[in-house]
Amino acid sequence: MTQYTVAALYKFTPFADFESWQEPIREKAHALDVCGSLLIASEGINGTIACPSDAGMGEMIAYLQAIPAIGELEVKYSHAETQPFKRMKVRLKEEIVRMGVPGIDPNRTVGTYVEPEDWNALISDPEALIIDTRNDFEFAMGTFQGAVDPETRTFREFPKWADEHIGPPGTRNAKKIAMFCTGGIRCEKATAYLKEQGHDDIYHLKGGILKYLETVPKEQSLWQGECFVFDERVGIKHGLELGEYISCHACGRGVSPEGQKSANYVPGVSCDYCIDEYTENDRERFRQRQLQLKLAKERGEVGMGPDARPETRRKTRDAEEA
Repeated sequence: MTQYTVAALYKFTPFADFESWQEPIREKAHALDVCGSLLIASEGINGTIACPSDAGMGEMIAYLQAIPAIGELEVKYSHAETQPFKRMKVRLKEEIVRMGVPGIDPNRTVGTYVEPEDWNALISDPEALIIDTRNDFEFAMGTFQGAVDPETRTFREFPKWADEHIGPPGTRNAKKIAMFCTGGIRCEKATAYLKEQGHDDIYHLKGGILKYLETVPKEQSLWQGECFVFDERVGIKHGLELGEYISCHACGRGVSPEGQKSANYVPGVSCDYCIDEYTENDRERFRQRQLQLKLAKERGEVGMGPDARPETRRKTRDAEEA
């Protein structure tokens, strides 16, 4: 059985000619059977891709790192038994992670990186405020002990939350602020934002949750639950093993084993999170679409990859926030 190599990657870097690289990157990916999504912008590159061989992935990463503006990437590797993406997308963006605040540049100002091996000591410090910079549904699947949930639906809500709950420099009770996210990219912008506001003693987990789960033994871990990933694997556990959550193909959120037993969970139609978010007309459309996908799958015509989901996938579409 083919095992797919998955790479979550990013780098903040001045990328003035990023538009001219869209087609060359896409063509290289196609040549290597690489699927996934890459976002490129004047501030850098970000995304997750999968390849049916380690050698092919190595060639793809080497190609990206050879682009003069990019150089060495921050990459986290994992594996999947099936291709978690349906096709390859290279998108041009204003930001590689959408905060919506002009002038925030992690290339200029950023917090202090903390290696996964040193993270437990930091978040165990009673004088540290631990903030999960991910979205509310991601927090619900898993987080670090003692972490604060900003209850944001998108990363664009984080600056407002920080202004209201952390406040200006000199007014917070915590002496240190430690932040984390899936792969590290949201933390870079979040720490840059707080540093730009004048805060000191700002820290973030290098390589994000994925690197922590890969590096720190389960028996020493302070992580609880699963880490949501923006592809068909849905959730990752310690050692980057596949989790037990599945995806709600109506809203794209993760559904726990308990949630899968709920009366609100209808495959492709609804789950506990989105049962009240759509009209009955929406759900009927989802049912018909699910039926067509089921029939097509039985005929061997189509899989249930992320692009087989309804347009409501936009609720968790912020893969660039990882």
